[in-house]
Amino acid sequence: MCPERPPPGSTRSDLRFCVLKSLRESADSLDRGAKWSRVAHSGETTAGREVGPVFLGTHLPRLDDKGRLFLPAKFRDELAEGLVITKGQERCLYVFPLGEWGRITDGLRAAPVTGKAIRDFGRVLFASAAHEVPDKQGRITVPPALREYAGLTKDCVVIGANTRVEVWDSAAWDAYLDQTEPAYAEMADEVMPGVL
Repeated sequence: MCPERPPPGSTRSDLRFCVLKSLRESADSLDRGAKWSRVAHSGETTAGREVGPVFLGTHLPRLDDKGRLFLPAKFRDELAEGLVITKGQERCLYVFPLGEWGRITDGLRAAPVTGKAIRDFGRVLFASAAHEVPDKQGRITVPPALREYAGLTKDCVVIGANTRVEVWDSAAWDAYLDQTEPAYAEMADEVMPGVL
């Protein structure tokens, strides 16, 4: 369990680790290492649990003058019933289908509210969140505060990031890739040891 207050000298990385550890511990009862035999489609059940969508690819929509963004056509069916858009990490926006948002909400609900890092994370995540339903053309309105947070003006990059979609300012995404891609090969051993 994470301490009520971070120990002296704690870094943001330490706090993120604490939040992630708490979320993992609360999710331990959901999946005890069941092996997958095949990839299931969204809505199917596997090992007794429903499988959500997996978002893939990089798309380059533009934000219009009213702050509306066209969702990539490949993502529209999975997000048609509604979505939650909120602040992400590295100044991007996270877009979650409602089912995934529910899973995240359940995980944070199960985490101890006595942990300051968990309270802080939850406050920012939920206070900045907005529920949107795409219009018939597949557009969502990005609230002004979220556009400002992510520095969105016109040119955007929308990426599939597994169970979520991310929205980036085009220049910020290019800078992020320039910084991160060179270490991509080394990250595989740290992030997914023995999987890739």
